[in-house]
Amino acid sequence: MKQVLQNLSNGTTSLVDAPCPKNIKSNVLIATSKTVVSVGTERMLVNFGKASYFNKAKQQPDKVKMVLNKIVTDGLMTTVNAVRSKLDQPLPLGYCNAGVILESDVDGLEPGDRVVSNGNHAEVVRVPKNLCVKIPDDVDDESASFTVLGAIGLQGIRLIQPTMGECFVVTGLGLIGLLCVQMLRANGCRVLGIDFDSNKCELARKFGAETVDLSKGEDPIIIAQAFSRGRGVDGVLITAATQSDEVIHQSAEMCRKRGRIVLVGIVGLNLRRDDFFKKEITFQVSASYGPGRHDSFYEDEGNDYPVGFVRWTEQRNFEAVLDMMSSGVLDVKSVITHRFDIENAIDAYSLLDNPDALGIVLNYPSQSREDLTKSKVKLNDQAPKVIDSSIPCVGFIGAGNYASRTLIPAFKEAGAVLDTLVTSGGISGIHHGNKNQFATASTETKDLWNNDKINTVAIVTRHDAHAQQVLDALKSGKNVFVEKPLALTLDELDMIDKAYHDANKSNTIRLMVGFNRRYAPHTVKMKELLNSHKSPKSIIMTVNAGAIPTEHWVQNSLIGGGRIIGEASHFIDLMRHLIGHKIKGFTATMMGNTPGIEVREDKTSITLSFEDGSFGTIHYLANGGSTFPKERIEVFCDDAVLQIDNYRVLTGYGWSGFKKMKLFRQDKGQKACVKAFTDSIINGKDSPILYEELMESSRVSIEVASSLRS
Repeated sequence: MKQVLQNLSNGTTSLVDAPCPKNIKSNVLIATSKTVVSVGTERMLVNFGKASYFNKAKQQPDKVKMVLNKIVTDGLMTTVNAVRSKLDQPLPLGYCNAGVILESDVDGLEPGDRVVSNGNHAEVVRVPKNLCVKIPDDVDDESASFTVLGAIGLQGIRLIQPTMGECFVVTGLGLIGLLCVQMLRANGCRVLGIDFDSNKCELARKFGAETVDLSKGEDPIIIAQAFSRGRGVDGVLITAATQSDEVIHQSAEMCRKRGRIVLVGIVGLNLRRDDFFKKEITFQVSASYGPGRHDSFYEDEGNDYPVGFVRWTEQRNFEAVLDMMSSGVLDVKSVITHRFDIENAIDAYSLLDNPDALGIVLNYPSQSREDLTKSKVKLNDQAPKVIDSSIPCVGFIGAGNYASRTLIPAFKEAGAVLDTLVTSGGISGIHHGNKNQFATASTETKDLWNNDKINTVAIVTRHDAHAQQVLDALKSGKNVFVEKPLALTLDELDMIDKAYHDANKSNTIRLMVGFNRRYAPHTVKMKELLNSHKSPKSIIMTVNAGAIPTEHWVQNSLIGGGRIIGEASHFIDLMRHLIGHKIKGFTATMMGNTPGIEVREDKTSITLSFEDGSFGTIHYLANGGSTFPKERIEVFCDDAVLQIDNYRVLTGYGWSGFKKMKLFRQDKGQKACVKAFTDSIINGKDSPILYEELMESSRVSIEVASSLRS
């Protein structure tokens, strides 16, 4: 299928062939018929991509601070690579989609239903149920494709709370502004539209507004005063896009006492206190389509808000806009200036800076379901047809930031053949698949299990998917490299244990968890130094984990497993490795139940005891500051101390024959971990981490998390 993508690193807009996304729970799969290019928003994204690194930084001062802190703690090159990787993620463009449902996991939405959604510019899109609404029979697909833009404007109008007979200013007569003019007029309000474009002013007058044409030197303050009969307007709806602060100042000047200003567009926000103080003006920023936007509970999990308490959600705003189209109140045909077939989408984007371009519609040809829903796309014609069984031929599941930035290049560098890259949505699979010379991109894991050429599978997906994907890989006779955690529950571990022993009767299958800290150069040296000391050891690991929002999927025990299973398992395994003896027991304490602290599990002290008499404490803390190094390891043994500082410096205190090992850049052992695994396949050796040890570390991590929750 065809899809439009934006590269935020260099600003390139491209039309690519991508595999059809895989439908998931509470989602629908839609065959697109029409989409609308949102000129303002998409121009901003394209221009951001084209900007230099310096100008990108100027637009995101909060991100600059994070980058500077990371340079201090992790080193320059590590930070540079992280920034480049972040910008290299492909961005699907578009959010105004009309089409027909192909597959549905939603009650009330069936295959064949015509629907609108916030789907991208793609021949097939996957959309959560609360972001999808049926199209009335008397509304055509082209008109319906403007629904989301209409909902953005409608939410701004709801916030400004118009009543019949009031007068309002709409500043910025682009697509959303012109739709707002019509909706305010339908609400019985008088409207004054302001813009630099005479043609847009003419359209606004057609829709019943009076106008201020800034290109003719007309003064908006004077005209607004006359328009409001000398009282000041009741409110200003800002739908413009500009870096200037003057728009806010002018809006306040136009308003009456206790007037309302609502920002729907993007403008400079250096507010002048006097503007608001003198008149007690209210100012509010609108949240896109309405309540529910950016709320995972609503959008991703598919939960609705009770209508008695939240009358207008983003979905119900979609419905309201479609109802206005159905009744004839909302005319979108008049704002359409250009139409392109999806094959010519790049030509459409060349019009973003054209002042005459307003509503740009992309048309999608009708195709068979079989053609639209292909799960595989061939990427590399030069890929070898036959692979020696001793060479790792890898199928990857997942191409998120860590996989694309670290693991995929590590496997490539280690001599593996990269065959198939599987992602749920397909987009990152295409981008990173092409970049790393994969043979195929896919959205179906069965394309790995059924491929005899693939002898190794790397799993880098959301934590709740790991166990089942490991089971499927083992049953298919594949070597498995899985990012931590191996599983989220003890029952899952037991199933993996059984599957591993069933599949590995000939002792040829390797199971490896990405416990990379074992392979960090400083850890390797520390282990080497400790091996000559047999007496019990004391270890302190301090992990400045950093805060993750409560609503993030990692914090969900059913999805991410929580941060003990999701990340602290690294340090449980590392301590097990450094001590070299089985874990005998543990105690764990987390922050007390204090008002205002929703998540306590990520502020924890874990003490492990070992069979040789050693013990160690992991301070896993998410309430520290970003300027402090993330990880510090201290080992006390035989009147001496070894200390690793964030995998950049290893220092020996009182350690005979060793003082310091320093690296130019941080190295947490990811490449060496992958190399050890691939070498074991090439050389026909056992997996580099003993199966019993990785199961032990995984089991203890789950037990620690369970004890904290009990």
